[in-house]
Amino acid sequence: MTEPSLTVLVVNVGSSTVKLDVVAIGGGRVEGEASEGVRIVGEALDAPLEPDALERFLDRAPGIDVVGHRVVHGGPQQSGPAMITDDLLGDLDEVSVLAPLHNPPALQAIEVVRRLRPGLPAVACFDTTFHTTIPREAATYAVPAEWRDRWGLRVYGFHGLSHAYATRRAARMVGRRVEDLRVVTCHLGAGASLAAVRGGRSVATTMGFTPLSGLVMATRSGDVDPGALMWLQQQAGLGADEMTDLLLHRSGLAGLSGTSGDMREVLAGIADGDEACLLAWKVYNHRLRLGISAMVGTMSGLDVLVFTGGVAERAGSVRLSTCAWGAFLGLGIDDEANAAHAPDTDADLSEDGATVRTLVVHAREDLEVARQVSELLAG
Repeated sequence: MTEPSLTVLVVNVGSSTVKLDVVAIGGGRVEGEASEGVRIVGEALDAPLEPDALERFLDRAPGIDVVGHRVVHGGPQQSGPAMITDDLLGDLDEVSVLAPLHNPPALQAIEVVRRLRPGLPAVACFDTTFHTTIPREAATYAVPAEWRDRWGLRVYGFHGLSHAYATRRAARMVGRRVEDLRVVTCHLGAGASLAAVRGGRSVATTMGFTPLSGLVMATRSGDVDPGALMWLQQQAGLGADEMTDLLLHRSGLAGLSGTSGDMREVLAGIADGDEACLLAWKVYNHRLRLGISAMVGTMSGLDVLVFTGGVAERAGSVRLSTCAWGAFLGLGIDDEANAAHAPDTDADLSEDGATVRTLVVHAREDLEVARQVSELLAG
């Protein structure tokens, strides 16, 4: 007997956009290719989510059973998807300071949906929960115990919904059980992070307490020596608010290149001979390679490298540079397949003879949210 499908409205709030998707997924049983769900209708809107825009979307969407909200930071109390209640919203508001570009607009979107559809059950799915499997030694900062105990300083990790989906999809693409694989997933978009996934479980990641750390991103700095930041505070008199703005909005590719931070602008600048854009591209790739090396070292090897996210899916030069550098790991990319790859599709770009498979997986956080919602409701 075929179980009825569950129709999920997925609300994915980013720092500047809101992606709305209606996904039909097999109710209560999530296994195999078909279980990933089918997107019935989708739309991208500007953030914050406006009630009128949501109402227009809902008017053309089919009957919805439940809402699944992507929330970037779940804080220390959330270890899996959770039904949205007033108490949960209070907890999430408290940790919003740790993800200021993402949590506040996500909470605003939750309130908009609640006002328009007050009787519709809603579930929060967190980017941080995929990384709750990271071992203690990888999640602990070498700072005073008081900081860790009182303030909860630890590695949380982010982009977990994307890393989880990309890992599962990669296992199917290579025809192996996810439990038998060592995978590095590269989520490269405006925000960027890596995850080392062994046996389907995250064991290390590049982001930490907040989504600011790790790789170079569009406008975020990634890792910077904390001593340099303290020095700037002392010598330049930078306050906390100004420092926050500089590191979140005016650093990364934007700060290096003088562009908006969009990789397409950086690549166009390189084509025009812009030295600042060339340096930005080199710094970006250098940090990416360092991060991949660390992830591989954590797992003592690598079976599959996965590129996902807007930059990873569209910037063939980043994939090519990474695989050329990683030949010693067994990486090898087919130049023609890489150049011909179409965005929003999945592909195996491995060259013949490569011992590590190189894949591009179209980012589908909507399907991961729908999967988690279905599993939660199934109990």
